[in-house]
Amino acid sequence: MSNAVVAPPDHPAIVSRGLNKWFGEGSARMKAIDEVALVAQYGEMVFIVGPSGSGKTTLLSIISGILRPDSGTVTINGQDIWSLDSDQLAQLRLNNIGFVFQDYHLFTRLTAAENVAIPLILQHHDWDDAIAQARESLDVVGLKDRGDILPVKLSGGEQQRVAIARAIVGRPQILILDEPTASLDGDTGKMIIAFVKARILNQQRCILIVTHDARINEYADRIIYMEDGHITEPERTLP
Repeated sequence: MSNAVVAPPDHPAIVSRGLNKWFGEGSARMKAIDEVALVAQYGEMVFIVGPSGSGKTTLLSIISGILRPDSGTVTINGQDIWSLDSDQLAQLRLNNIGFVFQDYHLFTRLTAAENVAIPLILQHHDWDDAIAQARESLDVVGLKDRGDILPVKLSGGEQQRVAIARAIVGRPQILILDEPTASLDGDTGKMIIAFVKARILNQQRCILIVTHDARINEYADRIIYMEDGHITEPERTLP
């Protein structure tokens, strides 16, 4: 679980080329993604920002293997993901990509540790081993003593950290956060993103964040701006 400095893999974490996606039929047909290309490297935290309806979530879904593009390619960890069948895609998402959702998506009747253990159970780990690893993951996010607590008794920031612990428990190389601060107040949101960069990012992991929240932009290594389905400005490296 440590983020010790190690050599990154010898290929980019994410590469997309010529991505296009249409929705609707006839006069209602619209282009959600327009010739989008991006590269994200291991060891960096990349933000995708833009107004509602700009295509950020569609792009996220395509990159993560959930939504098939009408044209274009995506490689993750050097693998052309849209050459995979549905079962292979499901395994790629389970084993290589960690997701953190805006609304946490925690099961209310499960404890924090049980929520975190879910990806390991899906990977067919023994229950006791899964819970032990879940507790290690909770320790990484500063919730060592909260494993037996139900989500309803946790603060919003703690619930988000449980969601992060669940996303990293399988040690994925790609971590995707969709509007991670939307349900948090400003100070808590900044604390969470600062924590992710300091403790979760490492040289063998790439973190991709979709956000409207300009207050956290200072934590990005690069910002990609989207509008009307395409990247509107060159990728910007922050000082």
